[in-house]
Amino acid sequence: MLKSLKIENFRGFETLELKQFGRINLLVGENNCGKTSILEAIQLLCSRGNLEPLSQLMVGRGEVLINDERKSSSYRRDVLDVCHLFCGHNLTLDSKFTISSGNDRIECSIDIYESQEIEQVSLLSNDDDDFQDSSQNLAMSLNWFSSQDIEKIRLLLSPEGGVLSDYLRRSRRELKTPAIKTQFVTSSSLTSDEMIELFDQIVLKPEEEIITTALQTIDPEIERIASVYVPRARYSGRSGFKIRRSGDSQPVPIGSMGDGIWRMLGLSLAAACTKDGVLLVDEIDTGLHYSAMSKMWKMIWETAKQSNVQVFATTHSRDCWESLAEIAAMDDAEEEGITIHRIEKGHDQTAYFDAPMILVAAEREIEVR
Repeated sequence: MLKSLKIENFRGFETLELKQFGRINLLVGENNCGKTSILEAIQLLCSRGNLEPLSQLMVGRGEVLINDERKSSSYRRDVLDVCHLFCGHNLTLDSKFTISSGNDRIECSIDIYESQEIEQVSLLSNDDDDFQDSSQNLAMSLNWFSSQDIEKIRLLLSPEGGVLSDYLRRSRRELKTPAIKTQFVTSSSLTSDEMIELFDQIVLKPEEEIITTALQTIDPEIERIASVYVPRARYSGRSGFKIRRSGDSQPVPIGSMGDGIWRMLGLSLAAACTKDGVLLVDEIDTGLHYSAMSKMWKMIWETAKQSNVQVFATTHSRDCWESLAEIAAMDDAEEEGITIHRIEKGHDQTAYFDAPMILVAAEREIEVR
C-alpha cells in the first residue's frame, strides 16, 4: 500500500504532501481544491509507464486541441493539450511536474525538453504534418523510477504543445516490474461497457456474492444479477444488466431501477476486481441516500481487506464521512488504517485525521470537511 504522496507542479498544486495513508483514505475539501487531481496523481504514479489512463482522463476533462481541420467528422483522433497537466496551465521549455511516494521509493515525472533528434523520440507517422517542422522541437518525457528499475517514454509535441492520444495508448508495453493495478470510478460512475467487462471477470466466482450483497443494501428483494447482450449501438445510460427480484414474474432491466443501484453496482464491481491494487473513486457518495452510506462503506471495507485493495475516495458530504466513522470504530480499523485528509487551498500539507480522531470528530460534531 502507498504510505504517502508528494505532488509538485501538477495540476493546481505547486506543492502538496499527504502522509500516513491507510487502507481507506477519504479526501475532503472545498470545490476546486484539487481532490480529483490527487486521484489522478495516484493513478499516474501507479501506472508504471502505461499512459492510457492519462489519455482517458485528459479526454474526459476536454483537454484537447481543436482547429478547423479537426472539426470535420473524418478527423477522429484527439490531440491532448499537455499544458493543463502543469500548475498554472503553462507549458515552457524545462516545464516539469513530479509525483512521488518517498516511503515507497517510487516516483514519476513528466518534463518538457528540446529534442535534437526527432526520430529518436517521435512515435508519429509521416502523415502527421502538424507534429513536424517546428522551429523548436519540444518533446515530453515521462520517467518512472523505483528502487528496482527505471522506465522512460519520450514523445514529440506539436508546435501547439499537443500529443496524440493514440500514441499515449500505444506506449503501453511489458515492464520489468508490473504496474500497480488501478480502477478509477468517476463521479458519473462506470460505463455499461466497463461494468460488463468487470462483471465477466467475476461471474460464477465467489466475488459475485459481493455484488449481490451490495445491491441488497439498496433493495433487499434482489436475488441475482446477470449481464445481458445489448447491441453496442444501443448502449446508452444504464444498460447491459437485468436483475431478478423475489416476487417478480420476470427479470427487471437495471435501467428501471434507481441511481443508487447503478452506483452501488459500479462500486462493488470496481472493489471486487481490483485485487492487490488501488481503487480510486471520485465523489463516492454520488446517487446514494444517506441511509445507504454505512452499508456502502462496510462493503468497501470488507472487500478491501479481503482482496488487499487500497481505497482513495473524495466527497463533499457530511453524511459520507460520518458514516465512515462507524467503520473507524471497528477493532481492526486503527491497525489497517482509515484516514481523512482535508485539502486546503494555499496549504502545502493536508489536515490529517486517523481512525480515533474521526471517531471523536463524529461524536462531538466537529466539522472536518
